[in-house]
Amino acid sequence: MATKPHDKLAARFAAKLASVDGLIRARMESRHAPRIPQVTAHLVGAGGKRLRPMLTLAAAEICGYQGDNDEKLAATVEFIHTATLLHDDVVDESSQRRGRATANLLWDNKSSILVGDYLFARSFQLMVETGSLRVLDILADASATIAEGEVLQLTAARDLATTEDIYLQVVRGKTAALFSAATEVGGVIAGAGDAQCRALHAYGDALGIAFQIADDLLDFQGDSGATGKNIGDDFRERKLTLPIIKAVAQADDAERDFWRRTIEKGDQREGDLDHALALMQGHGALDAARDDALDWARCAGASLKELPAHPVRDMLADLADYVVSRVA
Repeated sequence: MATKPHDKLAARFAAKLASVDGLIRARMESRHAPRIPQVTAHLVGAGGKRLRPMLTLAAAEICGYQGDNDEKLAATVEFIHTATLLHDDVVDESSQRRGRATANLLWDNKSSILVGDYLFARSFQLMVETGSLRVLDILADASATIAEGEVLQLTAARDLATTEDIYLQVVRGKTAALFSAATEVGGVIAGAGDAQCRALHAYGDALGIAFQIADDLLDFQGDSGATGKNIGDDFRERKLTLPIIKAVAQADDAERDFWRRTIEKGDQREGDLDHALALMQGHGALDAARDDALDWARCAGASLKELPAHPVRDMLADLADYVVSRVA
């Protein structure tokens, strides 16, 4: 079996990732509140691909960085990611993540929110240690965009008036903002020029959007054994993801009544998921969403052309292709 792109990145950066994990363990400690490392260790120890930290390390190496500030920034983006997961699980009332009980279920909502806040604070301490105001600006802006996207999602998720543009705003908040910040700060810390830093930002943005659209598609077409989700979970949770938005845009009156009942009002009945799938297929919404994911993956790959030729650049190009290969 061919090695997956993120596994190749993990192998190349094994030593640095070990240092990043050491930083994470050290900075999640608290002398006064032992619950903080307990909650954080539960989520950090649940696995995950460490994709965002690897993007920072990869961007820094492509741009010729020598030093350890890339490790601090990699730990920073993982802390921000972990903090948002803790908050998301409370907002979504989730009970499982990565096959394990969520922190809010094992402890409580207050602990999850407050520990998430602590990790945000730790992430800003790490940013400051790099001595770069530009890095601080990029990651602070990303943190604000993430929060803004989550609030927007609260109002847009079950509103049939939600457009594809609003969906993209949400996705840029919940996924792409941290991807693009993770890659851009790697270039900044390496002293790369503006054009290369813009290219790294564009790569992360497009990769994050492609990743999220593919994830939305897998909810309707994926293998539940591989994805860890049941087919139709987003529909049952009344989430207006891209395939549904595309189907609603083409719906006749009867179809809009169906979407209004199932998504806006939450009145779901036996057979509704099958009918929703039939409507999406009938309007070509699933194929259109797949085309969008492939387009964003191509945009990610094209952005890399501004960067120096490098084996890690090739790995990032492969990663963009891989995130959509599951739905191609």
